[in-house]
Amino acid sequence: MNILPVLQLVALLTIANGAPVIAKKLGGRRAAFPLDFGLTFFDGRPVFGSSKTIRGIMASILVTTASAPLVGLEPAIGAIVAAAAMAGDLFSSFVKRRLNFPPSSQALGLDQIPECLFPMLACRDALALTVVDIVLGVVIFFAGGLMLSRLLFRAHLRDEPY
Repeated sequence: MNILPVLQLVALLTIANGAPVIAKKLGGRRAAFPLDFGLTFFDGRPVFGSSKTIRGIMASILVTTASAPLVGLEPAIGAIVAAAAMAGDLFSSFVKRRLNFPPSSQALGLDQIPECLFPMLACRDALALTVVDIVLGVVIFFAGGLMLSRLLFRAHLRDEPY
């Protein structure tokens, strides 16, 4: 087991997933263009929904890339983590829309696992992660994310406690 890269990735994942939330709080609706441009899928539901914005994706990639050296990783790893985390988040949103979950509703597991698992897999070779490392990273992110979301909600930085 290689705990340092797991903790470094969890830190970057926290930044990658927090940056869009902070961008929303700072920017409100300014420049919050929906990533799916308001289009619907063949089932008549939004592709991702209005809460998934170009601004959020860009904030995640820029802030995580810039933050990577602060946790001892290359900026390119930060960019990969952010892009893969956002891909996982979009995957979750896409699935939730197909299952007719309302926007910003909670789907325990579906909300946390893809946005952590995708980056862990994307960085597997670059950081020599084992299956155990990846599972540990997912468990830490899952548990920590639930706790952090509640704290951010209490601090009025999140709209929902999840």
